[in-house]
Amino acid sequence: GPSNSEGAGKVSLLKKVPALKDGDFTLAECTAILLYLSRKYNTPDHWYPSDIQKRARVDEYLSWHHANIRANAPKTMWIKVLIPLFTGQPLPSEKLQEVMEGLSTSLKQFEERFLQDKAFIIGSEISLADLVAVVELMQPVGVGCDIFEDRPRLMEWRRRVEDAVGKELFFQAHEMILNVKELSNIQIDPQLKEHLAPVLMKMLK
Repeated sequence: GPSNSEGAGKVSLLKKVPALKDGDFTLAECTAILLYLSRKYNTPDHWYPSDIQKRARVDEYLSWHHANIRANAPKTMWIKVLIPLFTGQPLPSEKLQEVMEGLSTSLKQFEERFLQDKAFIIGSEISLADLVAVVELMQPVGVGCDIFEDRPRLMEWRRRVEDAVGKELFFQAHEMILNVKELSNIQIDPQLKEHLAPVLMKMLK
């Protein structure tokens, strides 16, 4: 149901998605959920390594990611599709340009600081850091901003992530993101529009 409903509040105090309910235990925030699941189900070690220094590298990336890649990449989807859908008005192209410039800076740091000449973020094996990174970077792609174009090192990393996860599963997981433009054809309840439009606009300030 709606994330602002009373029922959703019982799963996440912030009434935000994603949220997890595991029996009587509830948990919010995507990174915390991923780490919880990897520990509970004793996933293969490469996802969140038991080696303390490798694990620290995953943690290092996850800490950096939130204020850099995640702070910019999803905004492309909001600017090009979601905010116009709820407000009925396209945003000025300058807004997208501003976000793309910030994202470009983050991508340069991502390649130089984290990816370097490695196959994956922490070395020769895929980890949760790669999953968290790629899901954000596919969002600009879904709205026509191919950030992998003209970035061969980044493109090769994405291909390795696809291969490691499995191409079918990779594109199944990103199906909604890659087809997000289709949302522009749906009808939104006018009351919901009235409620969400000012909230969405504030997100970009």
